[in-house]
Amino acid sequence: MKTVVKALNKPSFKEYLTGTVDEVSSELTKQFPAHWSIPAVLRESMNYSLTAGGKRLRPLLVIAAAEAFGGSREAALPIACAVEMVHTYSLIHDDLPAMDDDDYRRGKLTNHKVYGEAVAVLAGDALLTHAFYSVVQAGRRHGISSDALLSIVEELSEMSGARGMVGGQVADMSGQQGMTGIEELEYIHLHKTADLIIFSLLAGGRIGGADKGQLEALRRFGRDLGLAFQIQDDILDLVGDESKLGKKTQSDVEQEKVTYPYFIGMEASLQQVEELTASAKNALIEGGIPDFSRLLEIADYLMKRDH
Repeated sequence: MKTVVKALNKPSFKEYLTGTVDEVSSELTKQFPAHWSIPAVLRESMNYSLTAGGKRLRPLLVIAAAEAFGGSREAALPIACAVEMVHTYSLIHDDLPAMDDDDYRRGKLTNHKVYGEAVAVLAGDALLTHAFYSVVQAGRRHGISSDALLSIVEELSEMSGARGMVGGQVADMSGQQGMTGIEELEYIHLHKTADLIIFSLLAGGRIGGADKGQLEALRRFGRDLGLAFQIQDDILDLVGDESKLGKKTQSDVEQEKVTYPYFIGMEASLQQVEELTASAKNALIEGGIPDFSRLLEIADYLMKRDH
């Protein structure tokens, strides 16, 4: 009879998820040195959104990808915090009256509702800038090579900027029902959402010493996972529970935004999430990655999420 031996002391996925999210959240409270002279309202505004909770998906992926190659969690943490700062800045700006004009984010008043539009804009600017400071700390404190850090900085700049997330946001603002096609919608989702997910995986891989082929597998995994994640968001905007989502539902309908359910219907959208998740997992399985078990668990978790 074949015996399956469970890894000793390996936490369950739920324990891993909770522990990692808590560790990242704790680290985020330490991002701005106490001795730095920062206007009190700016420090408060940045921390208000940065510590508001959330899934911490992108930091989780940085850490899980690094650990898939035997990389150090401690070295991955500064990069994990950096990508969360970029993500948070994008949410602050996304919620502004000039953009989506949202009142709530993660169950709390949006930043501009508490601190005003001018401070919210500047808090987002400061978080984006500080992300690059945090990346450097991975080298200064944990010995990540300058070559790996240069690649991480280059990819963060590319994937969060005009070619990546910001470009996707502009395309999203321009998209209207009846004018934007499915190809344009895929562009929006890939750049507004998937690019930072791809970055997180590549950064973790670089920390762990992944080779070119392994990095390409992580890129494929991130592309399909990111697209599935955003389609799931489209679905949850229609049928999700506001108390779990922490924001208003039906906002895409009210703003006449293009979504996958709008184009292909709910059932086909759910099927697309399943197919993309399966494709993402296959990229890992075929990619020569030493231990991709946590990444597979994250993919399954995201496919079944309700918030």
